[in-house]
Amino acid sequence: MATEKKAFVLRIQAETLKELERWAQEEFRSVNGQIEFLLNDALRKRKKRNWESDGSEPAADTTKPNPEGVG
Repeated sequence: MATEKKAFVLRIQAETLKELERWAQEEFRSVNGQIEFLLNDALRKRKKRNWESDGSEPAADTTKPNPEGVG
């Protein structure tokens, strides 16, 4: 079952958007897919860091990336 995605407006500096567009193109992703990939990666790293610092079990990973980066 696919998870529902929520739409929202993102205000971003023009130069940052240009860099994201270049990076997404290099990775064969849409800009939206690239942003989603980066956010999911950051969340996974944060969960891992928190788990390592407090010694508890990591939470279930609900941030599975879309391998094709389509989005």
